Amino acid sequence: MVQAAPTAAAERAAPPAAAYTAVPMDAGDSDEALMLRFAAGEAGAFDLLYARHRTGLYRFVLRQLGRERHLADEMVQDVWTSLIAARTGYKPSARFGTWLYTIARNRVVDHHRRLRPVDLPGQHEDDVDPVQHHPAPATAQPERIAQGRQQAARLLALVEVLPVAQREAFLLHEEGGLNVDEIAAVTGADREAVKSRLRYALARLRQGMEGVL
Repeated sequence: MVQAAPTAAAERAAPPAAAYTAVPMDAGDSDEALMLRFAAGEAGAFDLLYARHRTGLYRFVLRQLGRERHLADEMVQDVWTSLIAARTGYKPSARFGTWLYTIARNRVVDHHRRLRPVDLPGQHEDDVDPVQHHPAPATAQPERIAQGRQQAARLLALVEVLPVAQREAFLLHEEGGLNVDEIAAVTGADREAVKSRLRYALARLRQGMEGVL
C-alpha cells in the first residue's frame, strides 16, 4: 500500500496563512493552479494533488522496480517530499504531471544506476521488433487465462518483461497520462523515439494478450 500522504510535512512546509489570501478551491482546479496555491501557502491544495496522482505515480514506480513494494513505498514518499521541498521554485511552464513524473523517473533511474552503473538494460532496444526478438517468457504464455483478475495479472506480467525504455514510455502514458511530447520531455528522448517505444510496447502487449481477451 502507498504510505499516507505527507500532509503534516506539507503543512509544515507551507508559509503562514497570513501570507496568502485564500480563494475557495474547486475540485476542477487544474493541477498547475493547485500547485501554485500550495506553493503560496494552501496545504489543502497539496491534498487534492496527492489524491489525483497517488495511484498512477505509485503504479509507475512499483512497476519500474519489479513489484518491490517496500522500496516503491519509500521512493514514492521521497518523490512527494521532493515536490514539497521544490514547491517555491515551481513554474507552470509545463504540465504538472510532466514535472511530477520527471522527479519520479529521476529517482527510478538513480536507483537502477546504483545497481547497474554501466548501463540500464533495454536502453538501446527501441529499434528492435519486440515481437520477433523479445518473446514473452513461457511463464507469461499460458494457453488460456479465464478473465478479470487473471487477465490483469497476465497483462502486468507482459508489461514487466518489456524492455526498460518501452516499459517506461508505456507506463508514463498509461499511468501518468502523459502524451508523446511530455514523455519526451521527461525521458530526454526525441519525439520519434518515444513514438517507436510506445508502438513496440503496444505491439508486444497485443501479441501477448492474443486469445486471452
